[in-house]
Amino acid sequence: MPRPPLAREKVLDAFEAILIEDGERAATLDATAKAAGVSKGGLLYHFGSKEELEIGLVERLDRLTTADLERMTAAEEGPVAYYVRTSVMEDDALDRVLIATTRLAQGGSVAAADMLRETRRRWAETIRPHVRDNASLDLVMLVSDGLYFNNSLDVHGPERLVPRSDELKDLIALVLRATA
Repeated sequence: MPRPPLAREKVLDAFEAILIEDGERAATLDATAKAAGVSKGGLLYHFGSKEELEIGLVERLDRLTTADLERMTAAEEGPVAYYVRTSVMEDDALDRVLIATTRLAQGGSVAAADMLRETRRRWAETIRPHVRDNASLDLVMLVSDGLYFNNSLDVHGPERLVPRSDELKDLIALVLRATA
């Protein structure tokens, strides 16, 4: 698959950043064009409407999820440990698009909400063969959700809500024992 044009990605990056920083209502075509450093006509060349920008973001999430699933499947530590470990946000491309897509879903985007559900389903289906039952799968998914959520609360706060390094390794070991 050929790489999308750089200008298109720059516009999508700007839209994503506005969604993360200011929310769905602030992510207008004008604001996105300005943040991307392109004319509104330049933006409209790549995305004819806000809905097309949203579709572009949803497609980005799909692409990055596919790449993540490939890494998860190939991970030497195994899919369960990989999934739990990577549930601690690292401000990478997948984290950013997940947050931006969540903002769209919160603003009422059905396509964004559907893609978030599909992303979670794909992760669960990749993990399912590596746990003993549905309760074990639920445990893995909920631990991951908790890490991800608490990570969002841990920004510059006085409390450390998310385990790091050895603590995270211990948590992963506990999850692996509980689900094997």
